[in-house]
Parts: sequence; structure tokens; C-alpha cells
Amino acid sequence: MTRILFVCTGNVHRSVLAERLLAARLPHGSSLRPESAGTQAWHRSAMEDATRAVLEELGGDGSGFVSRPLTAQLVASAALVLGLACEHREAAVRLAPWAMRRCFTLREFMRLTDGGGRGAGGFQALVASAAARRGTAVPVPPDEDDVPDPWGRSRQELYECAREIDGAVSRLARLWGTSEGGASSTGGPGGRNGTEGGNSPLS
Repeated sequence: MTRILFVCTGNVHRSVLAERLLAARLPHGSSLRPESAGTQAWHRSAMEDATRAVLEELGGDGSGFVSRPLTAQLVASAALVLGLACEHREAAVRLAPWAMRRCFTLREFMRLTDGGGRGAGGFQALVASAAARRGTAVPVPPDEDDVPDPWGRSRQELYECAREIDGAVSRLARLWGTSEGGASSTGGPGGRNGTEGGNSPLS
């Protein structure tokens, strides 16, 4: 089982959208397990109603979710840690400095893997390649690597946030499929149910 950990602040908006939308875009039986946590999350808080409604409108499953705080153990056990903003990537690195080369923001990782795909070494090699490219890529302003926080904003802004995250994780699902040499899914009946992985009441 390969784990991807998404991190935001409260683990009730951006990171759970990423977790559950990626789960919906993966094929049944995928060995990739999306999870999420928050740097300031309350343990076992429910997803907010508006977020769940937007998630389900986009084909994700909002059932059974509970939030959880980010820990060093969660970072250490993930093959890839994706913060929804730079502050979340930095928080993960502070907790587990040895995992720095596996920690990115979601936008950053998508930028660094643009054009990536099938190659020797599978998904682990893809992550290592992104880490290597980070040292040579042209820098971008920090806020360009942040997905804006929809907390306290309009439903339209929440929906736009979710659409951006969905586009990114749909690409991530395809990268997983090509790097591991298997088929990937972009949602629909072939997608995996979000309750098979991630934050459940037993997490």
C-alpha cells in the first residue's frame, strides 16, 4: 500500500477534498491510499456541510470522514506529502525533516511532474525526480504554490477551490497509473469509493 498524505490547516476543506476526490479518480483495487490531516485540526471533527455537498457534486464520497491533526508518524509513513499551501509543506518538514524530499505543495508537485509518466522505478522514482527538479526549476512566488483557503468564503469560491483540486488530483491519478504501469481512472463508475482509504471513524 502506497500512501499519499494531503495537508491543510483544519482538515475540513482543502485536504479532505483532495483525499476524497483522488479516491474517486482511482480505479477499484488501486494500491494507492489517499489520506489527509491538518496542522491545526481538531481530532474527529466532521467535514463541513458545504464542503461535503461540493465534494459529492463532483463525484466524491463524503461519508465516514473525521479530521485528525498532522503528526510526524503520518508524514513518515507517506510516500508523498502534499500541502495545500507552503505553510503546510513546511509544517510537515518540521515534524519529519528526513522526509523533506517527499514533501511538496499540490501545485508545486503538479508543476514539477509536468510531462512525467511511465519510467523505471515507478511512482517512487517520479517523486524523487520531482525533488531533483525542485533544485533547478525557476522559482515562483510562494503564493503561486498555494491553493486559496475557502474557509469563510462564498459557496462559489469553495466550488472553484474544489474544481482546482479535482483537476490536480485527476492528473495525479493518471501519473500514478502511468508510473506504475497500470490503468488509471478519471472518475465515474470505475472510480474507487472514498471510504476505502483515508480518514474514517477508525483512523
